[in-house]
Amino acid sequence: MFERLGRFVVGKAWWVIGGWVVAAIAIIAASPSLSDITSADQESFLPRSYESVQATELAAKSFPQAATATATVVVKRSDGKPLTPADEARVGQLATALKARNIPQTSGYLTGPQAVAPDKSVQVVTVGLDADSPDDPGLLDAVRDLRSALGPDLAGSGLTAGVAGDVASFVDNEDTFNDAFAVVGVATIVLIIGLILIIFRSPIAALLPVVVISVVMSVTTGLVAAAGKAFDLNVSQDLQTILLIVLFGIGTDYILFLLFRYRERLRAGDDKRTAMVVSVQRVGEVITSAAGAVIVAFLVLLLASLGFFGSLGPALAIAVGVMLVTSLTLIPALVSLLGRWVFWPSKAWQRPPNATLSRRLGAVVGRRPAVVAAASGALLVALAAGVLGYKADYDFSAGFPQDTESARAAQDLQRGFAAGALAPTEVYLTTGNGSPLSEQQVNDFAAAAARAPGVGQAQPPERSTTDPSVVRINLLLDENPMSNEAITLVRDDLRDAVHEAAPPGTKALVGGATAIFADINSANNRDLSVILPVAALLIAIILALLLRSLVAPIYLVIAVLLNFAATLGATVYVFQGLQGNPGVTFQLPIILYLFVVAIGTDYNILMIARLREEAREGHEPHQAAAIGVEHAGPTVAAAGLILAGTFGVLMLAPISFLQQMGFAVAIGIVLSAFVMSMFFVPALTGLIGHKAWWPGHGDERRNGGGRHAAPESADAASV
Repeated sequence: MFERLGRFVVGKAWWVIGGWVVAAIAIIAASPSLSDITSADQESFLPRSYESVQATELAAKSFPQAATATATVVVKRSDGKPLTPADEARVGQLATALKARNIPQTSGYLTGPQAVAPDKSVQVVTVGLDADSPDDPGLLDAVRDLRSALGPDLAGSGLTAGVAGDVASFVDNEDTFNDAFAVVGVATIVLIIGLILIIFRSPIAALLPVVVISVVMSVTTGLVAAAGKAFDLNVSQDLQTILLIVLFGIGTDYILFLLFRYRERLRAGDDKRTAMVVSVQRVGEVITSAAGAVIVAFLVLLLASLGFFGSLGPALAIAVGVMLVTSLTLIPALVSLLGRWVFWPSKAWQRPPNATLSRRLGAVVGRRPAVVAAASGALLVALAAGVLGYKADYDFSAGFPQDTESARAAQDLQRGFAAGALAPTEVYLTTGNGSPLSEQQVNDFAAAAARAPGVGQAQPPERSTTDPSVVRINLLLDENPMSNEAITLVRDDLRDAVHEAAPPGTKALVGGATAIFADINSANNRDLSVILPVAALLIAIILALLLRSLVAPIYLVIAVLLNFAATLGATVYVFQGLQGNPGVTFQLPIILYLFVVAIGTDYNILMIARLREEAREGHEPHQAAAIGVEHAGPTVAAAGLILAGTFGVLMLAPISFLQQMGFAVAIGIVLSAFVMSMFFVPALTGLIGHKAWWPGHGDERRNGGGRHAAPESADAASV
């Protein structure tokens, strides 16, 4: 099949390239923008069955005047002394003056005695921010205008003010975010070009992946946006960045798989067309199987209860599918036309390489497979033990620079009020049938809610102006509302206490940011418990079909899952152990699933396919392991270094969760490429021997065998 595909693509190269150009232009021109299907609202990705979503829906219906978000103006004396009655009156005047400015998309400007801290250190003015969605850029402008007005309105008063809140924090850190992702984009291109230049010593080979994948990125974005419109999918704002990394990660892998084999065939004496046909024949099955495993891993996300995962899966599956087709059609067509010029001006491809690091490593694996398997396996197990100490961290604000206006204002606010003042836990009481709540019911419930576990302060009940059957009470927690402790508290003790406090004939719902993250925590745990086993099973089936074996897929999947645990454990050791962080970002397990489990499987498939190929050439298991590492090792090393280096650059960002993500994925890819695929899998395969290929006996020598390729130890092995 792949031989016929190779002959068609090489024989009709110009037609293939022309077809790609026409299709790309048509898709890009006709597709909607990806921004049309993006959403920044975490709660919108939760199913309606979760209580925080029900609370949000009740709030939208019963408090339609409620703002999309809020900005909290925190006012204090310049000399640090407690506020005087005159100061409090001046803050009231400030609220009136700000409201009179009619700053677009703002409302409310609420303050008063209840907005003064018990210790008189600060007073707040709560400003509503109005928009159709939380990611409306007009909200950022509203905060900027609000800040610009504070200086003139407080001039000569002896008071200073700062604006806190999620939107204000985003304004302060917008440049940091943009700079971080710009660095990632530039670093990706620089690393790809730089490392491929070192490997092939050719600017053409180095630029080929960048140019092709950039076109594929535009095509994929259009297809994803079209699919989102057709199936009414909302995706996270992070999707563009994730697509970029996935496409450059797997795209570079697949192109390197082809280029290494193409160079090998040229060295063996094939002409440029035959070399590409044989390369597609040999590597096409590997690329297809690897892409199939990644697509399956991404589509398994459809089983997730979190909408973010469910919408992310199809988008990434489309990206991998497009890259698969590109790797088997456009890349072979281009390279077959370029021929030896793809490696210009280097002449190294013409010479059989000298003994290299990959040959020496292969010899070690072949001579001592038991020792290598035990040592590499023990390293993975030791790192995986760190998972036992894993704690999720939901506090994004703690990971941002703390010298910004929003961070300083938030610190002032938390010193004067309960820790949860910036993100109150919203409790709703309703009769559910439209009958009005009595004053007795409201007062009794409010008193009981104020005594609930972890509550520092309770604000006065607020009746709905449109529905007499609903009342809202904001609770300020003693804990940081985004901390793991607060999330556990709300999910368990506080919710139970509030539910029990609801008078007969009424129902209580707990909402707010902490409750949303508590539900995300529950959904996240449920999703991972479903996604990982199902993905492992489906990947094992793909491996079984590729290898026609039931034994090898078992230990290959175990190796992938062990590598996942080792990566998460290593991150826990570094960030919770060495740095003393309260936890690692709650998004990390799914990020590792995307980039370590899914993409890391590519390296396993490439290595095991090469081991089978060498066994079919008549080599005994130990020798096949040695030659397999020698030949496939440089490809795995180059691909792994490019992807790991791209993520590693994130560690330079001054944002904690980006540092954690960069470290975790970089170390995960390094472990996948250099520990699991280079040592553990080939050593274990050599140790198990012919039984690894049972019952299909895929290692049996084919009729008319004999080596199809001259021995090669790629000169990139030292990379």
